[in-house]
Amino acid sequence: MEQSIHRDPALFYWILFPITVVMILTGVLRHYATVLLASTPKKLELPALREQRSLLRGINLRNNAHSISPAAFATRKNYMITAYKDGAFLKDPGNRGKAAPNPMTDPAAMEGMMGMMKGNMAMMVPQTLIMSWINAFFAGFVIMKLPFPLTLRFKSMLQSGVMTRDLDVRWVSSLSWYFLNLFGLQSVFIFILGNENAASQTAQQMSQMSPGAGSTAMFQPGQDPDKIFQSEAENLEVLEHEYILLGVEERVLSSCMRLMG
Repeated sequence: MEQSIHRDPALFYWILFPITVVMILTGVLRHYATVLLASTPKKLELPALREQRSLLRGINLRNNAHSISPAAFATRKNYMITAYKDGAFLKDPGNRGKAAPNPMTDPAAMEGMMGMMKGNMAMMVPQTLIMSWINAFFAGFVIMKLPFPLTLRFKSMLQSGVMTRDLDVRWVSSLSWYFLNLFGLQSVFIFILGNENAASQTAQQMSQMSPGAGSTAMFQPGQDPDKIFQSEAENLEVLEHEYILLGVEERVLSSCMRLMG
């Protein structure tokens, strides 16, 4: 027998709809606040840019080695290994072999930490206020029922703040609706703000977990570029090259013969 609960239809207008609208508006405001708080990235000097692009060039050679001929790969491989080991691409060759500087004394590193703190503040403060608002005014309400069946594993996720053991798992509480909006509005933010937006909490967490994913941040504060170059040289040395176009004529002819035969 399907479980039914007599609910006031006004719950949709006074709880579900306001929470959804507030979450969307908060995400839009967070996006523009993050844009305003973000500092303008400084233009890299030519030696620093050359250092980063040289490492990226070696990584691209290793990842796409199968697309070039053995002779071309060997030429590029020998050149990159020799340059990496000799420190030809280092921004400061005179500091080679010395200990890495303290990140706390690096102005660029401090600026990056301040930018990360600003992003965390823009993410945490609005969510704390919204969480307090929902707990103060909407705690304990059951606002909707999902039209599809679910297992009991979803009960704790969908019925936060409702301590009812016998309630059907498909019923959703107001607090759980907040969490569903918190992690499920990415498509709405992409539609409103575009792909490159700072409204989604999930996107911000992913960007903070991998701050060096971009090519403009190949070296993190405290890292020794020379050691990274030496490691990349070893990766190139042990790489086994396999040319994907080797014997392609025979493969194409044999395929044609099978089709014709």
